[in-house]
Amino acid sequence: QVQLVESGGGSVQAGESLRLSCVLFGYTYSDNCMAWFRQGPGKEREGIAKIDTGIGATYYADSVKGRFTISQDNAKNTVYLQMNSLKPEDTAMYYCAAWLDACKIGLKDSDFHYWGQGTQVTVSS
Repeated sequence: QVQLVESGGGSVQAGESLRLSCVLFGYTYSDNCMAWFRQGPGKEREGIAKIDTGIGATYYADSVKGRFTISQDNAKNTVYLQMNSLKPEDTAMYYCAAWLDACKIGLKDSDFHYWGQGTQVTVSS
């Protein structure tokens, strides 16, 4: 049974950093697409970063480019999201998602079959 478990959320001040982790259980990935989405209060869910674990290719939404970094540790079946220079508008529930194949073009939530339970990130000014 495939399961994603996120951790690392919390409450920080603007300008600070957080690192989110997402562990993939029940599947030893070799070439999957792992992504981070977020949903802020009153907003639609937004795809912000993805990584193709087979080739390491990454993609970022403009809203986080240059501040967030997605990375992988294949030995730990884990994907990370390093978030620097956090802003109040980054406040959201952050979700990890997986598609057990190479990444598709774009970053649509309908492309991902497995989702974690979410971890809350709150950034105060």
